[in-house]
Amino acid sequence: MAPALGRRAALLSAAALLPACAQLTPPATTSGIGLPGRLAAADPASPPEWPAPDWWRGFGAPELDTLMAVAMAANTDIAAAIARVRQADAQLRINGAALLPAVDLDLQAARQQTGGVSSASLGGLAGRRIRVTSSNRALLSASYEFDFWGKNRAAVEAAERVALANRFDVGTVMLTTQASVANTYFALLGAQERLALQRQNLEIAQRVLRAIRERVAVGTGTGLELAQQETVAAQQEALIPPLVQEVETNRNSLGTLVARPPQFIAVEGGVFNRLVVPPVAPGLPAEMLVRRPDVLNAEAVLAAANANIVVARAQLLPSITLTASGGYSSLALETLTRPESLVFTLAGGLVQPIFRGGALRGQVRLREAEAEELLAIYRFAILNALVDTENALVALRQTTEQEALQANAVRMAERSYAISEAQLRAGTIDLITLLNTQQTLFSARNTLAQARLARLQAAVGLFRALGGGWGSPA
Repeated sequence: MAPALGRRAALLSAAALLPACAQLTPPATTSGIGLPGRLAAADPASPPEWPAPDWWRGFGAPELDTLMAVAMAANTDIAAAIARVRQADAQLRINGAALLPAVDLDLQAARQQTGGVSSASLGGLAGRRIRVTSSNRALLSASYEFDFWGKNRAAVEAAERVALANRFDVGTVMLTTQASVANTYFALLGAQERLALQRQNLEIAQRVLRAIRERVAVGTGTGLELAQQETVAAQQEALIPPLVQEVETNRNSLGTLVARPPQFIAVEGGVFNRLVVPPVAPGLPAEMLVRRPDVLNAEAVLAAANANIVVARAQLLPSITLTASGGYSSLALETLTRPESLVFTLAGGLVQPIFRGGALRGQVRLREAEAEELLAIYRFAILNALVDTENALVALRQTTEQEALQANAVRMAERSYAISEAQLRAGTIDLITLLNTQQTLFSARNTLAQARLARLQAAVGLFRALGGGWGSPA
């Protein structure tokens, strides 16, 4: 009668815990963000043209291709991200071991001596008796925790999601590194171009200075005109050192990205005006999100947090463990494998937490709050991806238009300066008019170089916003 009552009580206890089991898994979470039908800044008539995995080759800069290859192989941030993937894989294996039995082999051989010779035994007298004992044991033991509530499986799922998130993090780091290499290389080329223009500007100012000195020598020019042009020439010369510094700084920055000392970075450059901006057009916003590793990383981390909620809630419920051991134990090694030396034990246990000072429920609240935080981060990642892409589209469109308009302004400034210089030599205009056209030309050239750099970097920004080639089938 008593065993029957005990079994009935155990069944009733298990039945009472079933509703709790149903509440272990949190409800499915979504971002709650309605995606638009298309990106506002995208051209609706343009078909989608996603970036290729090697999107940087479209700019037509072989040096950039080489730098990118070195960066992908040696960049320290990428290497650290890959190491984190291996760590996550190892943690997944550790968590997965809880789903399997733990088996140990115990082999022992002992020999013990008690007693000894007393002082009275000297001279032939009898001493105390020496006792020697030995024992031998070979046992195989196993233990297994029944994953009745899915706690261990949830821990494995959390580790799987973390490993997946780390892989997405590698994609984010690689994409960031690629964009940094391209932007730094273009900034170096832009600084080289502005340095070359500034030297041309200095040459123009010095040429005009020589012409004014000739006029002063023959009495057709004044000392004020000479001083004014000397000031212009000095100002143009003073602008050269900062540009040299900018070239060298960008070259050194490339050393960090490709994991090489700056002394080993040799960039020839000189292709700034021959670079081509490859075409790119985004597709649907939903397609864009699955190509961005940062969004997928946030999603995977959120899924891991939901799995950790299951683990924390399951800690409140009973755990059932089965242990068994068996083998041979004997005083003599030669009798170790005889049937009478066989020993074994089999035990089952159930542990129900009763009082932990609120620690277990606090752990549940902690995991739930972490999931709420990560949900907000996931929503931000989606919104940031949409805003990032919209801004990149606007930036590329406006910088393209700005470069075209500024190129036209440079052509007009060059024409105006050529006319004014010829008229100055003919004596039909004063120096003030020439100085104004000089400054206009110098400023227009510098602005054009900056506009072209902005367009190139805007294109890189759009490639990065669209996930580069990370999410492409290739």
